[in-house]
Amino acid sequence: MNEKMKAKHLSAGINAEQLAATFLTQQGLTLVEKNFRCPYGEIDLIMREAKTLVFVEVRLRSSTSFGGASMSITASKQQKLTRTAERYLQTHGNTDCRFDVILMQQIDINAVEWIKNAF
Repeated sequence: MNEKMKAKHLSAGINAEQLAATFLTQQGLTLVEKNFRCPYGEIDLIMREAKTLVFVEVRLRSSTSFGGASMSITASKQQKLTRTAERYLQTHGNTDCRFDVILMQQIDINAVEWIKNAF
């Protein structure tokens, strides 16, 4: 992937994460943190719904080749997200939590698919 394609891909990812945060806020969740990183990986969005901390993975895939957005969240990716969430909870306090996924085929709030308790 050349530099121009990388920049476009990164920009699309940032836009997808912003749209997901807006969508979830409209559903009553509160944004806690974006792009939490640690040595294990990154969590796109950390939201709060009532007393539950919600770790959100955002996936944008314009093509359904290779299974589309939902198929891109492999067991390995789930393990990285889980370990990253454990690190977050260790440093920010243990609380009830869940893992949600936001899937999009395009950057359009009407095309957002929200899967609660995805794994």
